[in-house]
Amino acid sequence: MTEIIQAEGKKNFDFVDTIRCIAMMAIVWEHCVYNGTYIFNDFSIKHIVYIGLIQLSKFGTIAFFILAGFLLGNKFFTYSSWQYFKRRLSTVFVPWLIWSCIFIATILIQQIILRKGEFDFVKFLLEKIEMTYLYTNYWFIINFLFCIGLLLIFRKYLYQWWLGLVFFTFSLVYSLNIYYQWFPPVHTTAIFGFVFYLWLGALINNKWNWIEQKIKVTSYLPIILMFLLAYLISIFDIIKLIDKNSVDPYNTLRASNILYSFSTLILLFKIREFRLVKFIRPRETTFGVYLIHYILVTQLLPEVFRPFNLIKFPEMNLISMFLYVVCRFVIVYLLTLLIINFINQTRFRWIIGG
Repeated sequence: MTEIIQAEGKKNFDFVDTIRCIAMMAIVWEHCVYNGTYIFNDFSIKHIVYIGLIQLSKFGTIAFFILAGFLLGNKFFTYSSWQYFKRRLSTVFVPWLIWSCIFIATILIQQIILRKGEFDFVKFLLEKIEMTYLYTNYWFIINFLFCIGLLLIFRKYLYQWWLGLVFFTFSLVYSLNIYYQWFPPVHTTAIFGFVFYLWLGALINNKWNWIEQKIKVTSYLPIILMFLLAYLISIFDIIKLIDKNSVDPYNTLRASNILYSFSTLILLFKIREFRLVKFIRPRETTFGVYLIHYILVTQLLPEVFRPFNLIKFPEMNLISMFLYVVCRFVIVYLLTLLIINFINQTRFRWIIGG
């Protein structure tokens, strides 16, 4: 009986790892598409397509937190709180610290070359440290570890609904703030905004047999319709926020995007099997992709496309804009995988964590 349970658990973990890899692809896609918020003067077809391309990937962060919570679920009770957190520090924090420092170093090297060392090094360094840990994707690892710590503090009550309600209330405040702007609606203020999704993932793990059965008996049609409706609502929501000059109209915690993220995750749960993604070896590569890809997006891509003297992104025609985005994604994702596979062949494979 024990072997059967373990086999089922392993199967579920493989399945969730695969979907988590797709969520990570979405995060990479978003970073490759994004070229600025207010770069169009009107809501032309190009602007709508641009919004649609970004929104297509916006399920990635919420899905990643939910799936991470799913994978963490049972492990919360396998170790003591300190043992578990220490383990997370070695597999998540240390690799994150290394790659975030590499990111800062690449910016410094670039600045030294461009200005030939004629700038205030200390001031520039402090500015880039602040930028890296507060305004880039590296901030989310700080948030992730904070969320894990919070769940460990309340581990005894992990599956209590009242705890989920408290976390949901935090997230709801941040969601409403995007529209009413009681305080700056940027992701760096949302330190409590994502813990609900990590908790929800742990709860889904605990209730997986029931949830899996419900998804199996539901046909594709209502799930696909729900996905498409949520996608369209999310696009309309972004348009309205841009029209109101919102500080962050693409914010992940928008109510419409939460609905879209849930519907996308349900659709992925329904599809379940993604053979091509399994070829990428999700468990070995997903976290490494997160750590490395942003360096390539911000530091490598501008140099790759610089010799082509491309016109400004908003001035491209629709086809050129789409091909440009796809090329950016393919270059970044494939090169990131090559770097990860190379590192995995060395004794330094621990620096891509997981």
